[in-house]
Amino acid sequence: MADRHESGVLDTCTYIDLGLLDPAVLPEIPELTAITLAELHQGVAMAKDAASRAARTEKLGAAIGEFEPLPFDGQAAARFGTLVALALEANRNPKPRRLDLMVAAIASARGLPLYTRSAKDFAGLEGMVEIVEV
Repeated sequence: MADRHESGVLDTCTYIDLGLLDPAVLPEIPELTAITLAELHQGVAMAKDAASRAARTEKLGAAIGEFEPLPFDGQAAARFGTLVALALEANRNPKPRRLDLMVAAIASARGLPLYTRSAKDFAGLEGMVEIVEV
């Protein structure tokens, strides 16, 4: 990676894997979205056993304590529609990617890069949001 971004949005999988990543590949000021917090809450609710639930609850608690989540607001909602159209244009079904597209819309509406462990989830959006695979 050339220059480190000052600020950027971490998608959910990037936040979950944060401890495995070299901090030098991440933005100086990482941001989380309200959508990622919702996904982390979902992960706790869907845990299949006590050990998984405990680990997921710890990860969620850290996110709540460390981040003021970026909201899915009116600008993000408008950008979401544009990203859905781009996904369709790229022959991708936006329905199973709704949450990813919402996270991308928040980043795009704020002019922030999106850091992900799975750039393929955001194929076709490159013109509207900068995707950084870590």
